[in-house]
Amino acid sequence: MNKKKKIIYSLGILMIVAIGFIGASFALWTQNFTQSGENTIASDCFHITLTEDKGILLENSFPMYDRDGKKLTPYTFQVSNECSRKVEYQLNFETTSNTTLSDSYVKFMFQENEPMLLTSKESTKVTLSNGKSAYVLEKGYFEGNTTKDYSIRIWMDENVTSSNTDAMNQLFEGKITITASYLTKYYEEILNGTDPVLKDGLIPVTIGNDGTVKKADITKEWYRYEKQEWANAVILEDENQVYRDGQIIPESNIESYFVWIPRYKYKIWNMGEYEGLSDHIDTTQVHQIEVIFGTDTTVDSATECRTPMLSGESGNCSIGKYMTHPAFISFGTNGLWVGKFETGYKGATSAADAQQNPNNGMNGTPDKVIIKPNVYSWREISVANAYWTSYNYKRNLDSHMMKNTEWGAVAYLQHSKYGSHSSVRINNNASYMTGYAAKKEPTCGYTATNEECNKYENIDTLGKDGTYTVNYFNSVSNLASTTGNYSGIYDMSGGSWEYVMEVMFDSINKNLCSGRDEIYNSGFNGLYCSTSGSLTNGISNFPEDTRYYDTYVYANDDVHYNHRILGDATGEMGPFTNSTEIRQIGLWYDDEAWFANSVVPWFKRGHAMHGGTGAGVFTFTRTEGHAWDNNSFRIVFSI
Repeated sequence: MNKKKKIIYSLGILMIVAIGFIGASFALWTQNFTQSGENTIASDCFHITLTEDKGILLENSFPMYDRDGKKLTPYTFQVSNECSRKVEYQLNFETTSNTTLSDSYVKFMFQENEPMLLTSKESTKVTLSNGKSAYVLEKGYFEGNTTKDYSIRIWMDENVTSSNTDAMNQLFEGKITITASYLTKYYEEILNGTDPVLKDGLIPVTIGNDGTVKKADITKEWYRYEKQEWANAVILEDENQVYRDGQIIPESNIESYFVWIPRYKYKIWNMGEYEGLSDHIDTTQVHQIEVIFGTDTTVDSATECRTPMLSGESGNCSIGKYMTHPAFISFGTNGLWVGKFETGYKGATSAADAQQNPNNGMNGTPDKVIIKPNVYSWREISVANAYWTSYNYKRNLDSHMMKNTEWGAVAYLQHSKYGSHSSVRINNNASYMTGYAAKKEPTCGYTATNEECNKYENIDTLGKDGTYTVNYFNSVSNLASTTGNYSGIYDMSGGSWEYVMEVMFDSINKNLCSGRDEIYNSGFNGLYCSTSGSLTNGISNFPEDTRYYDTYVYANDDVHYNHRILGDATGEMGPFTNSTEIRQIGLWYDDEAWFANSVVPWFKRGHAMHGGTGAGVFTFTRTEGHAWDNNSFRIVFSI
């Protein structure tokens, strides 16, 4: 960044706590404002306002319990950004060189957060540009001409007892500092630092109301989740071609589309602890899922819980608490780039051409990947080939086959206020073309094409509308998007069934695949049952890195929905019942719901083009994992 365009502000508050044998205690606060580096605005652009001109007196001179510390009168201050431009800022707590008391004895409450020791793992300690260590209290984006209010409570930990008399005579001195700099690219306030990450050939784009793709100017607004406008990026066929901001990128030079899913926590409404079927489900319980974006990871507290991550486990989670979605934890990312469409087969000129299951061991066929509208979905591919094709597609972007929890992350965001939060229209194109949508919402499922309640039809020409189905560039297709507009993700209802990557482990009998010689025809050759509870046979092409698949505990029938992983959009979509069409359905939109089991241990999602009312983003069923003519897959980047 040009030095003349960069501003760094340091705003300081000096806090001194001295505790002696007689129990006297005091805190002296002073204000210090400094600025470093050249800039183009006035030095008084940032202001800090203290609520008191003189020191504050702590009410208790000796160590106290958290319940008492929470009752201390907070010290409040205000930071104002009088600049007209938005900045990126970080609020820090620094200890000074005068400190002799270990910060492991100090409890700290910033705003309304739970009290913590400064040295606890929930605190993030960093080294600032001035070489000093600091604890990060808050970071994000500060709009121009705005003011923020803060409060602080600080006390000595109750564990400092009379046996720690040396500690009770030490000095603790610290200060609050803020650093800020002008933004060189667009950020959205509500994302709280989870804005899209661009890297290695990912070109940011905007998509017009007619589907036209243009290179995005990242210094200006090119996404806005608050208005259900999700960030999109493309990978070019000819990556040497350079486009200027605002220039149209022709479809002929787009290989793949991806959509950014920002990291978030969601409010739990159902623990998904269903062991059987219900006689009746109340579909009026369908609601908007509450989502909060942010880079943090939830911990166990009165309002949040640590994400369990395990099949059938609930940890300290309960209804009403917020939990970081598990899809973002495995890879430690602030978001995921998700394929905008089902994966297509490059060069296919018919639906039959796209039915491919090449056996290339651990390589797959990544050169055949194409992810765009109006192409034939890649079907009749086994789980193993889908996995290795995805894995080797773009290793520099950490590409991989979508996991069940990652599908859940998209589904929950779709049904939050940041998505369309309604039933997603089915792709009813019987030629398995991507990005299509039914003109009418189906009113029944599993019916023939001549049934008015569920029309699906073959179209012979790519990009052509039919009587009952329309192509991506017809704006009616927006009904099949997760946002209700062109910025969302398509083919999550209907189209082809989509395999997701997971494995079922029998924790009772301590083996995989429950007595079978292999995991069926999944293509993971050499993966045999194990009496030790681990994968056997070194020649297996099953991935060793557990980040790339979800692990489910063995279920001996199809009604053990309590084997769900919180966040995977399976068990939480209950209760479940049998429909009149002899199929199991969940509470949400009557979407079909069959949990994986020992006989058919793989999940697939979304349903196929003929699914009718059984298709949807919350649909899931079980399968053997081999190459079916209506099964496809989706690719995800975890940068």
